[in-house]
Amino acid sequence: MLAETALANLPRDRMIVALDFSSVGQAEKMVETLGDSVVFYKIGLELAYGGGLGLAERLIAAGKQVFLDLKLHDIPNTVERAAAQVGQIGASLLTVHAYPQTMRAARKALLGSNTKILAVTVMTSYDDADLSEAGYALGVSDLVARRALQAREIGIEGLILSAEEVAAMRALVGPEMLLVTPGIRPAGDAVGDQKRVVTPAAAIRAGADHLVIGRPVTQSADPWRAAQAITEEIAGALR
Repeated sequence: MLAETALANLPRDRMIVALDFSSVGQAEKMVETLGDSVVFYKIGLELAYGGGLGLAERLIAAGKQVFLDLKLHDIPNTVERAAAQVGQIGASLLTVHAYPQTMRAARKALLGSNTKILAVTVMTSYDDADLSEAGYALGVSDLVARRALQAREIGIEGLILSAEEVAAMRALVGPEMLLVTPGIRPAGDAVGDQKRVVTPAAAIRAGADHLVIGRPVTQSADPWRAAQAITEEIAGALR
């Protein structure tokens, strides 16, 4: 079931296409190709550093929704000021790392705005071995759960996490929080550098609100058709 704070209700609104390009020109060409088949876009670090914040403003002015995947994490004052800037742009979603100081600072900056915060629990390219190598005592599942509860207590609107954790996290945090899942691959697609991947239908059935999908759409021979097929798969999972 879609969380009460979700941003949309139609199947195509559940899909967020990742504009993982190095230039604004490439991203704009993809947006033009996709046309009305996509209404929600993600701009991550690569594109943000290449002029993507201006593109975000233009997309919002054109009636699209934008997810700024900036994964903020710094001293509280810096996070607060940066999050406030994102609020002025009018992005629908912003990611911050799920450290309590960071989440509190972003929450303070965006309280009352239309920008919702997603806490990054554990990156989808990490598995238990990666966390151990980085010095964490907890494995993926336990660390995701701990950070999810901290985010809920602080008042963060949602989480970005692997679809493999969605069902457990929905039961843990309840229906109010948005659950947004990257690492989505239609059946048969290559997984690339992602270690925890799930199909669109499986993610929706598990309780995800929005799916972040990049390469299966943007690197397809026919991006418009690929986006339509994923929307149809989402619609089927919602029935």
